[in-house]
Amino acid sequence: MSNSTSVVEELLTAIPQLRPRLYFKTSLTALSHAMEDHILAGAGGALVIASFQQERFYLQEASRYLRIAELSDQLYVLAAAGTSFTSRSENYETIAFEPEDALVYEWHLVVISNDYQACLICRERPVHDDPSQPALDQNRRFEGIWTQDAYVTQRSAEILLDRIAQYRPYLAEKVQVAKQRYLHPAAAPSNRLDGKASPDPFTQRLVTYLQAGQYKLLKAYKSIAAQEQRERLVNTITSVIRQSLDATEIFEQAASELGQALNVCRCLIYPCAATDATVTVEHEHRQAMVESLLGETWPLATSPLFDYVQDTKEIVAISDTHDPESPFRYELDAIRLLLDRWRIQSWLIAPLTYQGRLVGMIELHHCQASPYDWTEDDKALVDAIAAQLSVAIIQAEAYANLQDLNRQLEALDLTRANLIAITGHELRTPLSTIQVCLESLSTEPDMPAELRQVMIQAALEDAERMRKLVQDFLTLSKLESGRVEWNLESLAIQECVDLALSSVNAHHDGASVSNIKVKIPKSVPLVRADGEWLVEVLVKLLDNASKFTPTDGKITIQVTRSSPTHLQVTIADTGRGIEPSRLDAVFDRFYQEEGALRRTTGGTGLGLAMCRQIVEGLGGTIWADSEGKHKGSQFHFTVPIAQGKGEGRSTLDVRRPQRSGQPATVPGNPSVLLDD
Repeated sequence: MSNSTSVVEELLTAIPQLRPRLYFKTSLTALSHAMEDHILAGAGGALVIASFQQERFYLQEASRYLRIAELSDQLYVLAAAGTSFTSRSENYETIAFEPEDALVYEWHLVVISNDYQACLICRERPVHDDPSQPALDQNRRFEGIWTQDAYVTQRSAEILLDRIAQYRPYLAEKVQVAKQRYLHPAAAPSNRLDGKASPDPFTQRLVTYLQAGQYKLLKAYKSIAAQEQRERLVNTITSVIRQSLDATEIFEQAASELGQALNVCRCLIYPCAATDATVTVEHEHRQAMVESLLGETWPLATSPLFDYVQDTKEIVAISDTHDPESPFRYELDAIRLLLDRWRIQSWLIAPLTYQGRLVGMIELHHCQASPYDWTEDDKALVDAIAAQLSVAIIQAEAYANLQDLNRQLEALDLTRANLIAITGHELRTPLSTIQVCLESLSTEPDMPAELRQVMIQAALEDAERMRKLVQDFLTLSKLESGRVEWNLESLAIQECVDLALSSVNAHHDGASVSNIKVKIPKSVPLVRADGEWLVEVLVKLLDNASKFTPTDGKITIQVTRSSPTHLQVTIADTGRGIEPSRLDAVFDRFYQEEGALRRTTGGTGLGLAMCRQIVEGLGGTIWADSEGKHKGSQFHFTVPIAQGKGEGRSTLDVRRPQRSGQPATVPGNPSVLLDD
């Protein structure tokens, strides 16, 4: 038979004055043994009713009850039915109840004799009220009554005897004898029914001592559990760090583990430096009830609290961000809108530092209405995680730097291969020519003067070709190393274009340059640049355009104002064109559209790489456009406008008067048109 009603509830209902207390299992074991010892030390003749939650608990005390049975004929033992515990009448009465019965959660012992009466009526509370409390048998807690008050004891005995009669009806006659012998209907409640009445001061002191000791143990267990939780979490994150150098994976795992361990509303982990104005939140653990911060821009430079954490390198734990007495009230008031927007009620901020350098931050948010007091265990756990994550950030940075270094080494290896291929071609050919010419001049003293002049001219041209190659190498090396000193001044873009055209025509002897048109507005602002280097860019782009444009093709130089701060120069041609997939690669060192050893035009493949370095050094950008092979190409670059300078076109002394209906021309450059 099963009964769902608790004996404790039934007793408290019958005697409302009773006030239950909390007992640990250790205390109840001591009390039970003390009550049983009164029978074992006496002359016998007592009513004893014991209720065990499970069969295994009864088996631990079975020998004691065999001894008590020798002294009492009214001994009743209740327990959940098991393999060896069943309802039977042998040395004493055993009553087995069903696993669904309320008695499986209760602990009862009633002892009534001529000179002693006591009862222990308790029910077990849930073991894990506190998640941080370890699940140990000593931590089992019970709530109920322990007293030596005769009235309470007899009412408890009456309730239990009625239960026994329900479970085993054929014991009704024996139960009735027990009631007549040990229960007195005329018994009245005493003046003190708070569950503490006990004429036995020794037992009372013992229980008090045991309770105090158990509370100390609980505190120690809680500390051990917190330490174990901290070590387990640190080990988990350490394991992730060892298995992966991916900072994203490490931060995601750490945010999830830490957020769950501390049961916070929101946990953020982000890398940052002391100079960062903002960060983008990319790693977050949150509860479903709060809004996500992922992808949000989190301010740092405008937060005095961030400055405080950065300066002190200490954890800041704020239990109530709305507390006017908070030591951080001024820092919090400066970011009040941020706190209200994201409902941050309690806030913990921990810096991630490495050798005194700030590398990141951990933030924990509680967003419930009531403040949360951060404990020392919370801070210790976050501090331990922060130490591990700081190392993880440095390792991730080192790994990223190593990858960059590997890429640089790969690029260097490719450069070396290209250098060998190009120099092998560009140097060997002119050297061979020079050697042949010199050998011919040396071995044939009677060579005709005309042929001698041809040999000398060929040797000089190839020597110049070699000089330019070496000069290009040295110039690019200087540009890439950052050793160039820019002499910036306000310049007229027209003058730079004129100088570049003059240089190009001189290089080609004015014969092989394609028709070049110049389109520059009348009023164009001065630019802030180094004139020598700007002309160098124009010359190389024009050389490049003329190299791949047939003599009947066209080259256009156009200047426009692309933004309030920059002019844009475009050099377009109708020549060979570039495959769209290779537009980004044309500015790489040694890149040549035809290949290093199969080209039909000269060059080292360094010109466009030098142009990129120069333009970027002057504060502009450079790029190329083309629709594909044989569709021409356009090279664009920008140059900063001189600030605070007047706008207008420079007047060249060489300009001829313009005739009506005809464009002006530059002397010596009959193919150049100046657009008004």
